[in-house]
Amino acid sequence: VKTAGRTAFDIIDQLAEDPNAKSITFSMLREGENDLPGEGEAWDVLLARSFIEVKDPITYKLDVRNDGSNTKVGYVRIKEFNGLVKSKLTDALVDLEKQGANAYVLDLRGNPGGAFQSAVEIAGLFLDDRVATYVVDNNDIQMPFRTTKGKAVVDSKDPMVIWLDKGSASASEVLAAALHDNCRATIMGETSFGKGLIQAVYGLKNGAGLVVTVAKYITPNGNVIQGTGITPDIPTGLPIIPGFTGDTSKVNFQDVMDI
Repeated sequence: VKTAGRTAFDIIDQLAEDPNAKSITFSMLREGENDLPGEGEAWDVLLARSFIEVKDPITYKLDVRNDGSNTKVGYVRIKEFNGLVKSKLTDALVDLEKQGANAYVLDLRGNPGGAFQSAVEIAGLFLDDRVATYVVDNNDIQMPFRTTKGKAVVDSKDPMVIWLDKGSASASEVLAAALHDNCRATIMGETSFGKGLIQAVYGLKNGAGLVVTVAKYITPNGNVIQGTGITPDIPTGLPIIPGFTGDTSKVNFQDVMDI
């Protein structure tokens, strides 16, 4: 198939026509200076297709405190917002609830983001029918994105802390702001990265691509994420442990509830 006059996006669509193919053969033609159109050196290149497995982005555990407070902390880390995040997080929260969790730490450190809609859906596991974020276009028109109604898994009375650092970006910031601005969670750690733009990719006739910023995210309280990030309520250093294993022992949930 000739590629002349076709965009990179057209080629990608063709490669995806047979998703079960184990390999793809490219027929190459190199025309020399003295060759007529269609003449020249031809050869085939066989490329093996590799499929990236979507991994479970959730790790979680229950920390039971032995200080007489009867606090059972459900620690949940979200590594990224991929196609499995909502279902796996729902399973984790349901399991933690069965184990008696009555306080939560949501660890978004080092999470670069991912699917924006996933952040809104996840917010609905903690918030009932609330504005999670606003999308503002270049005409300054605001479009609210609300959480679902009646889908919350965690009791609204259970205190909740979100851990952020400078590596928390995009969908992580949308989720953190949704829970924070609706008075559902307190934020600890560092100011987040500050990526709050929505960009579209367009294919050009010459085969190049153009990335255009078409909108931006605004938090429920009207704060801009882009270039600013999410500022923690409690600026503090968080436990640095290989694998981001969460040590929640220093989180004072009484202080959290008083904020």
